[in-house]
Amino acid sequence: MHIPSDRPSTYVLALAFFLLSLAGCSSPQVTTPLAVAPTRAAVAPSDVGAATSSVVTKTPSVHPLDDAQSVLAGRTVYFQYDSARVAPSSAAMLEAHSAYLRSHTGAKVRLEGHADERGGREYNLALGQKRSDAVRQSLKLLGVPDGQMESVSYGKEKPAATGHDEESWSKNRKVDIAYQAR
Repeated sequence: MHIPSDRPSTYVLALAFFLLSLAGCSSPQVTTPLAVAPTRAAVAPSDVGAATSSVVTKTPSVHPLDDAQSVLAGRTVYFQYDSARVAPSSAAMLEAHSAYLRSHTGAKVRLEGHADERGGREYNLALGQKRSDAVRQSLKLLGVPDGQMESVSYGKEKPAATGHDEESWSKNRKVDIAYQAR
C-alpha cells in the first residue's frame, strides 16, 4: 500500500481506529483482580476483647508476560494458507503487545515467521519472512519503535506440529512473538 508523504499520519490514525474498533468487537477480556494491601478488619466495640485483628494477605503480583489470564499470554499470530495477511482476529493481542512494548522500552521482541511443510525451502523462508514483517508492520503502526523488534524466518524448519494434514499445517503457518528482555 502506498501512503502519500503529505498525509501519513491520517492513514496511521485511520488504521489505529480500525484496529481499536475491531478490539471492541472481540469477546470480553478477563481482567486480573488487583492485589489487596494488608488492612485491619473492622472490629465492633462488643468484640474488642474477643478479636485482636484480622489481616488480609497480599496476593503475589505476577508479571504481565507471565500471567496466563492476560491477553499478553497469546503470542502467536496464525495465517491462512500461502498468505502473509494479518487477520483481524489478532488485533486485540497485537494492541496489547504494542502497549506493553511502548511502556517497557527495554523490552525487545523477535518476530519468528513460520510456514507449513508444503512448498520449497526457499519459498517457505521467504513466506515466513513476509509474515514476520507483516506483524512487525502492524506493531509499528501501533507505535512500537523499530529498535524493539527483529523479524526472522524459520520457514518450515521448526514445525509446531509434525503431522501431514491440514490441522498440523494450520498450526505451522504463524508468527511467534518471542520476548528477549523485559
